[in-house]
Amino acid sequence: MCRHCLRFALVLLVAAAGTGCSSKFLRPEAAPAMISLEPPPGVAAPAHTLPRALPSLPEIPSYSSLDSAQLEGALARSQTENQLMQEELSAIREQLASTTAQLAASRVVARPETSGQVTGSTALPSTVEVVAAMRSAMGQLALDNLQVRLDGSVVRVEVSSDRLFEPGTANLLPVGASLLTQLAADLERVFPRHFLGIEGHLDTESLEGSSWQSAHQLTTAQSSTVFDFLATRTPLSDRQMFLVAHGANHPVVSNATAAGRQRNRRVECVIYPEQAAAQNSQ
Repeated sequence: MCRHCLRFALVLLVAAAGTGCSSKFLRPEAAPAMISLEPPPGVAAPAHTLPRALPSLPEIPSYSSLDSAQLEGALARSQTENQLMQEELSAIREQLASTTAQLAASRVVARPETSGQVTGSTALPSTVEVVAAMRSAMGQLALDNLQVRLDGSVVRVEVSSDRLFEPGTANLLPVGASLLTQLAADLERVFPRHFLGIEGHLDTESLEGSSWQSAHQLTTAQSSTVFDFLATRTPLSDRQMFLVAHGANHPVVSNATAAGRQRNRRVECVIYPEQAAAQNSQ
């Protein structure tokens, strides 16, 4: 009896062990969990997930993309604009100089010789009357071959430097001496003892290949030559004259052309309404 019970127990034990093993081997394996490639919030995406094609940027203009004609056109426009600015600046300077001269002339004309002597019947002429008198006298000049103009209350007579001097020098030509002699005779006839300014002017290119270091040096020498000739070879007195060297600062026209540069190379004889005292009164 005990032997049968022992066999039965062994059978049950073997059966139980077999059942446990078979259930382990026959159970299907679970599928692996899927890994998400999406980054959690606040974390940047991996570099390989970024789009490879970037949006096209606008092309930056470059001078290398321009041809020579376009570059030359741009340079020409720039030079033209610069020239216009220089001409406007010169015109402003010329206007300022003219206004200053007019103001100085009006002060001299309005100043009585002795304080307390000016009355209604002996008052000096006004600036308007002075300008009218200078305009009338200017019409009496016989200088058809020279540029003559009224500038405020002064009269300006332009004499081309090409007619006066050897090119790029202050050496007076024979024809220049003849021209100055004629000019002095006419000024002595129409404007006796009037103050006379000798102003030297130059263009922007006359110093090329010259020994002069600046335009002011050359115009100083040229105006000095004219001053000395008028003071020693004509009836004009050195006491009524003075000289000014402007260099190339006051062109009357643009220096962009050969004709303009020739016009700007000049000596101006500037006649003022005031007169120097007579020599016998000193």
